[in-house]
Amino acid sequence: MAAKRSQPAGRKPRADAQRNRDRILGVAKEAFTRSGAETSLDDIAREAGVGPGTLYRHFPTREELLEAVYRSEVEKLAAAERKFAQEVPPIEALRAWMLLFVDYIAAKKIIAPVLNSLVGDPKKVFEASHAQIWDAIRALVGRAIKSGDIREDLDPLDLLRALIGVANVATSPDWQQSARRLVDILITGSRPINSTAQ
Repeated sequence: MAAKRSQPAGRKPRADAQRNRDRILGVAKEAFTRSGAETSLDDIAREAGVGPGTLYRHFPTREELLEAVYRSEVEKLAAAERKFAQEVPPIEALRAWMLLFVDYIAAKKIIAPVLNSLVGDPKKVFEASHAQIWDAIRALVGRAIKSGDIREDLDPLDLLRALIGVANVATSPDWQQSARRLVDILITGSRPINSTAQ
């Protein structure tokens, strides 16, 4: 009788395992953003409705969980760009994505210092994510320019720089509210000059 073939090493996780992983990542992002990178992992497991063993099976160390949360946030931004492009008009897609970007900045403010302090080179993580984010904002702005909603001379990176700037200079805990208001200001200021008078 032939030996049973083992599953390939790169196979997809079972659906329930993937749900557990996604739930842990969602709870961890909220917990890290709310309480900092030293939040209790046991508390995260409890809030996610899984045992500590399940959390540690997916994420053996705090650093691996932080990195996974960071990567997950970047993947959400990339997926949101594609989803918004299909479902809403270009200007609304750009605005919705920029609001998500504010949430990403909040998570990164907590996670990046920890990743930077790790032994090894976190630059690879950041470089890959930056490429995805720049591609997304360029595509969104490109569609909004093509539709006539945004002026042609707009540099997509200026929008991100403005939001990052608010996050970097803000010392108050409500900086995210300021950043969200800034999204609408940036969208209004990016309109073609002849449409702002309307």
